[in-house]
Amino acid sequence: MKAFIEGLPKAELHLHIEGTFEPELMFEIARRNKISIPFNSVKEIEEAYQFDCLQDFLDIYYQGAGVLIHERDFYDLTYAYLEKCASQNVRHTEIMFDPQTHTERGVPFSTVINGIHKACEDAKTNLGVSSILIMSYLRHLSEDEAFKTLEQSLPFKDWITAVGLDSSEKGNPPSKFKNVFEASVKEGYIPLAHAGEEGNADYVWEALDILRIKRIDHGNNSLQDDSLVDEIVKREIALTVCPLSNRALQVVPNLKDHPLKKMMNYGMKVTVNSDDPAYFGGQVNQNYIEIQEALGLSKNDLYQLARNSFEYSLLSRESKDKHLAEVEAYYQKSISE
Repeated sequence: MKAFIEGLPKAELHLHIEGTFEPELMFEIARRNKISIPFNSVKEIEEAYQFDCLQDFLDIYYQGAGVLIHERDFYDLTYAYLEKCASQNVRHTEIMFDPQTHTERGVPFSTVINGIHKACEDAKTNLGVSSILIMSYLRHLSEDEAFKTLEQSLPFKDWITAVGLDSSEKGNPPSKFKNVFEASVKEGYIPLAHAGEEGNADYVWEALDILRIKRIDHGNNSLQDDSLVDEIVKREIALTVCPLSNRALQVVPNLKDHPLKKMMNYGMKVTVNSDDPAYFGGQVNQNYIEIQEALGLSKNDLYQLARNSFEYSLLSRESKDKHLAEVEAYYQKSISE
């Protein structure tokens, strides 16, 4: 199963680029920028990556992002992740980035996106990995702040496909961002949002009916409401599920209790993703490997998850079909051997 997963062509649809910041690279960039961080070794950073909830993680996540200052820093961060994609047969990735994490520190929006975009372009040429960018609004900040970010993004509209909503979920419902999402859609951005990770099923309803999102990031707590599950299935709204993240943040303390298989049995369109892999113990392949083992997923289950990752991506129909044909060929060859 491990070998099958490693060779399986796949896409990653839920990935925060700031959450790919490996300790070694964090030290390197901190030294380069002459910024002190409250850790003396890679081991100390790794030991700090033990969380009891989402907020514990966010505190250290924003601390790490503080060393990113220059275009080169964002390029190095992004390219390092894309190299990992190439090594794991991730053919396409949809990268979330948090401009406000950086503009709040005085780093210009242009610096952030120029570095990320250049890395994505180079990876497409050098590594054969395609990518699109999702600009996330931070939900613990105000809607007015999100509007400022939307305005800053407009000169770079051609580089951004979608908008998302992330950070502290509880107490920051999707309805708080109704107006900025409406404005974002008018600018041509596809609406996505985190919902139902720590927030309850009502947050998912709001994301669907108020923000009119096209994909649910996480969505675990959708299962609290049978009518919501029915609606998600009916609308064919995919869920970007992140098993190792859920375990690390105590959303699901044991992967054996993870709802992924139950979601699939209900007919929900599930994908497997790594969320913030540097902090949560594994890239996308590790997420597949550990959830397969915990839930006893079959090759057919894994094949379906990989198919979903392309089918519910934001790629063109032509690109989706090309990737789906590759997944199909790989699967057929594996079951005939």
